[in-house]
Amino acid sequence: MSEIQEIAQLGAPVLRLKAAVVEDVHSAEIKSVINDLLLTLAESEGVGLAAPQISASWRIMVVASRPSKRYPQAPTMQPTVMINPSFKVLEHQKVTAWEGCLSIPSIRGKVPRYTRIEIRYMTQQGEWVEVIFDDFLARIFQHEYDHLEGVVYLDRVENNHDIISEAEFFKLPV
Repeated sequence: MSEIQEIAQLGAPVLRLKAAVVEDVHSAEIKSVINDLLLTLAESEGVGLAAPQISASWRIMVVASRPSKRYPQAPTMQPTVMINPSFKVLEHQKVTAWEGCLSIPSIRGKVPRYTRIEIRYMTQQGEWVEVIFDDFLARIFQHEYDHLEGVVYLDRVENNHDIISEAEFFKLPV
């Protein structure tokens, strides 16, 4: 049975592990992890969630962009489960923008990310899909992909002065 999971917080060892490749998308364990991910993300203010964030070290993530208090300008898309994802850069230009993370609450940091990427992932049905993400969706994907590699967004901040409290972030002009 699916249930909302506790989100692993910075310092939890699972957030620093390289997640395992999913061999059988139809296994009961993987189906359970996916259901828990979807439920946990739906109950959060997040726009994406990776399996390591619910202490399941598998290469699974969900991208579910939607406007929220945390990301009022976010585009809307249906929650998309991505298993064993990979990506290639289509535009090598990076844009630096603010990010937050459910595993690092109350903090934001400026992170450089590629603006256009081609993503390849397996669906819950075991089919491979390729899609192009731009801008904010590309940022979400790269953020969640980092979780599968044991990387958190603070590792990508180029200057510690670009880390602020969320309270200060919400005071910034839009």
